[in-house]
Amino acid sequence: MATPSMEDYLERIYKLIDEKGYARVSDIAEGLEVHPSSVTKMIQKLDKDNYLVYEKYRGLVLTSKGQKVGKRLVDRHQLLEEFLTLIGVSEEQIYKDVEGIEHHLSWDSITCIETLLEYFRRDPSRMSDLVSLKKELEEN
Repeated sequence: MATPSMEDYLERIYKLIDEKGYARVSDIAEGLEVHPSSVTKMIQKLDKDNYLVYEKYRGLVLTSKGQKVGKRLVDRHQLLEEFLTLIGVSEEQIYKDVEGIEHHLSWDSITCIETLLEYFRRDPSRMSDLVSLKKELEEN
């Protein structure tokens, strides 16, 4: 499986390709706040591990393996953002928190969070119970 660093790159590349139709080294470097030389090294590693196909000066294309992992990582990120929003984490803090925890949760934990979110989606009135409980706990 990919390392946390590889996951960050795959997630960013997947999002860029989804949004723009391509992913350039400069766009990846800007999005991840790293040097282009670091991006090139990681792209070569991802190519070697069959997550993408990279041709110098011609760009890169995600393999089916890379697309599958990239989508899964983007979905995980969105799921965690939704979860943190649900439990009342401030908008300013959500992105930082997701970046901090996404690589440290097992896929089993992610599935459990997804199930919990689905529980609240199916009956929005359950949200009021959660909000009431949160207020009650804050008062004590």
